[in-house]
Amino acid sequence: MNTNEILNLEIQNYIYEKTGSDSSKLAFQKNPFPEVDFKIILNQIEARTKSKDKLPTWFTTKNIIYPSKISVEQTSSEITAQYKSEIVSGKNLIDLSGGFGIDDFYFSKKVNQVIHCEINEKLSEIVTSNFEQLECNNINCICGDSSEIIEELNQKFDWIYIDPSRRNDVKGKVFLLKDCLPNVPELQDFYFQYTNNILIKTAPILDITAGLSELKNVKTIHIVAVDNEVKELLWEIEKDFQNDVTIKTINFSKDEKQTFQFNINSENYASLGLPKKYLYEPNSAIMKSGGFIEVATQFSLDKLHQNSHLYTSEELIEFPGRVFQIDKIIDYSKKDVHSNLSNQKANVTTRNFPDSVEIIRKKWKIKDGGNVYCFFTTDKNDAKIVLLCTKIKS
Repeated sequence: MNTNEILNLEIQNYIYEKTGSDSSKLAFQKNPFPEVDFKIILNQIEARTKSKDKLPTWFTTKNIIYPSKISVEQTSSEITAQYKSEIVSGKNLIDLSGGFGIDDFYFSKKVNQVIHCEINEKLSEIVTSNFEQLECNNINCICGDSSEIIEELNQKFDWIYIDPSRRNDVKGKVFLLKDCLPNVPELQDFYFQYTNNILIKTAPILDITAGLSELKNVKTIHIVAVDNEVKELLWEIEKDFQNDVTIKTINFSKDEKQTFQFNINSENYASLGLPKKYLYEPNSAIMKSGGFIEVATQFSLDKLHQNSHLYTSEELIEFPGRVFQIDKIIDYSKKDVHSNLSNQKANVTTRNFPDSVEIIRKKWKIKDGGNVYCFFTTDKNDAKIVLLCTKIKS
């Protein structure tokens, strides 16, 4: 891709005009710019369309060049990048896997000097051009292998930031950091020659226990969700740190920012109780954290069952997740379920229950939707029950 060609005023106007259009249909039209590969222009249209909600700053800035639409889909959103920037501080930070540069844009607002390392020459060129358009004057883009760059610079950094990518030759669903590039577990001691603080971003599929077994000196794990979907795990590592690991969960929604945290080795006991007036379902970030006992303890709630991860109380409280009023409790029996739910509309959820939502819907002919929320679960006495609820908070 020739960046100067894409930045041609007429081509940029065409990309702006066609943003949101179906590129598959545009592909059958005549290329209005025969001197430029039409596929490149169509990719710009697709990628810019993808960036509208995820990257509003890029979307509203003129003369932005985009990589592939897949790269835009995989990059950090602005909301998660801004959160990451709140973790770091100091004079300088080096990003060893710079990518499209969303994170570095926000790091540059909190750190005096940011170095963006990117092994892909074309992507490095694109990001350099974009930072100029975004008027980021304290980010230096360097193309090359990150380990070689950090050795050549041979200086101390307040932070090293890494977003490892999974190697293409690794198959199967098991996700380990050693299977990524760069191999952070193998290189951790090397990185500590140049910094005391490392921040690692990983995909939410990474198992927290597996990550802790591979990494040392983990200080805090941040679990970041947007609209109740976990987007990334952030591993905050401090040289020589040996204390208990803190887990911080955050869920960004349109209306609020839900936070919850606990120490991973805290010894708490969750009281179990039968369903009361209100039911609580933790958000996805808390569910990923595994802090199910800590939720009950911190919010003074009863757990329905050791393995159900649903909570209850007589008084309504503020809670980081969905909240329901329990209208009716029925046994999971043919008679009760048939009389209350068969051929009715309801939103079905299962927690610690042998049948899936799909099987339950088919078995009892429950249609999707409506204002009734049904939780098929197990109570503290190991009885299968159904809670018919009204939603109070999403």
